[in-house]
Amino acid sequence: MARKRKVQEEQEQEKEQGEASSASSSKHRKESGGKTEEASSQPQSGNPHPNFEPYPASKVYRLIEPGPVLLVTTGSLADSTHNVMTIGFHMVMQHESPPLIGISLGPWDASFATLKKQRECVLAVPAVEMANTVIDIGNCSADDDDVKEAGGKWQRFGLEALPAARVKAPLVGGSDVIANIECVVEDTKMVSKYSMWVLKPVKAWINPRKKPGEGGKMFHHRGDGTFVVDGEVLDLKDRMVKWQEFQD
Repeated sequence: MARKRKVQEEQEQEKEQGEASSASSSKHRKESGGKTEEASSQPQSGNPHPNFEPYPASKVYRLIEPGPVLLVTTGSLADSTHNVMTIGFHMVMQHESPPLIGISLGPWDASFATLKKQRECVLAVPAVEMANTVIDIGNCSADDDDVKEAGGKWQRFGLEALPAARVKAPLVGGSDVIANIECVVEDTKMVSKYSMWVLKPVKAWINPRKKPGEGGKMFHHRGDGTFVVDGEVLDLKDRMVKWQEFQD
């Protein structure tokens, strides 16, 4: 009975609101000379910006994430403890004095403990030809049976490990790797709260046959399982008058 009474009360309230709304509309028509504004017959979306629509704040990473997908190597090539993983969250933090790169790598990744201990790694930039392999690397663990049977991720995916010049972790070799960046950990203040490591590049290598814009195409994760590939190069150097010191 209580439920029925509540429903009846709600219906009465809706009726009263409807009558009030109707009276208000009638009054408005009288005040405007009996003319009804055209907009009043259109549904009101509540959106004050006709060229935009609301977007979930929890998914904004999909809008600004697309940096190139990277491979991160840790451990030591000399004692065969080297590992490799895939990341999509990273950013340039400083151009020079020294150059700094931020990467997101958390305790859920096996490489976390190694990076924390050794404080160095290599960031490898794969070309789009490696996309399937790079994604498969990101979807497996060193503890997976097929990876163990193969002897590790490097053997499982046929990756070539090359000795680095300044760090113990290896470079990723092969004709479809655009570049390798040897890094040391510069700052860990944001690791415990945000899993954000600040890295300082100490040595870099580029594939002369796969330079970006000259044959080398990176691929970028859009945060939802889809990717975009480098395309047309837009040269606006002549307009970047405040940033000429960073141009070749």
